[in-house]
Parts: sequence; C-alpha cells; structure tokens
Amino acid sequence: MVQERKYQFSWDLLGDIEKGRPNLGRMVPVEVYRLMQFTFRDVMEQHVGTEQTDQMFFEAGKLAGREFCRKQLGTITDFHEFIQQVQRSLREMGIGIFRVEKADLVRREFELTVAEDLDCSGLPELDYEICKYDEGFIAGVLESYGGKSYTVKESDCWCTGERVCRFMAKEEG
Repeated sequence: MVQERKYQFSWDLLGDIEKGRPNLGRMVPVEVYRLMQFTFRDVMEQHVGTEQTDQMFFEAGKLAGREFCRKQLGTITDFHEFIQQVQRSLREMGIGIFRVEKADLVRREFELTVAEDLDCSGLPELDYEICKYDEGFIAGVLESYGGKSYTVKESDCWCTGERVCRFMAKEEG
C-alpha cells in the first residue's frame, strides 16, 4: 500500500512571492537559509544518522537540480549554451558562481567549481566537505541536460580550507 504523500514537490509549493511578501520581497539573508539547512541537518542526523542525512540531502539536491532546469532553463540541446544558462541563472539567483574547469564531452567527465556557494562559503574550517545538497543539485542539472545519471563528488570545499567548492562529475554506466 502506497502512503499518500503530503509534500510531493511541485514548483507551485514555492508560492507567489510578490503576493505573499509585498513588503519584504524576494530576498532574505544567507544566514536565514543556512539556519534552516543546518537545523534540518542536525535534527535529521539525530534521527537517522550522518550517512542517511547526507543521502537525503543529496537526493533533495538532485530533485532541486532537475526541477530548477525544468523551470528555469527548459530544453537546451547545445552543451555550451546549457552551461551558460546554468551559470547565468545561478548567479542571478545568488546561489553561486558556477564554472566548468574541465570537460571531457566524450567520456562525460567534468570538473566543476562553485564560488561564493550559498551552502558553505564563509563557514569555519571543519576538515570535511559538507556540500551534499550541491552534489545532488549538480547531478540533477547534468541529468537534465543529458538524460543520464551522474555520480558527483565534492573534492574541495570552503570547509576544508579551499575558497571554491570543486566537484568531480562522471556519467554513470
């Protein structure tokens, strides 16, 4: 028996911001976003452990990446145009400055960076990478372009002393 879902994602759940926030508008401080993210992480980790929490953040990021592309970009068949649109949208929305450092289009392997990352830029050094949501988001974005699943792993993070988050992405299969 499949349980009825109460919170299945729909872009409509984001609401009509102009109507709902006529005085405060669209923008909120990054601290507010991080307050929500890190309290979710804390509570989830207490309930299901670190590994499951990381997996859930990855899956949520992947869903967000796919939905972001569907809503913000539509269908773009040229890889370079697709990347330019991703870069533009992420910058305009204040999510981060996205760059493709290396791309092997034949092997479908990429080295990507995000500077001024919404999730971690400016956090204290923790000796471990924390951008599981971003790994999923990038996997969802890449899947939206090529229709294939990607393995994405963060290799550098602000929290490990770097000043950009670096991700290695490879098509699965």
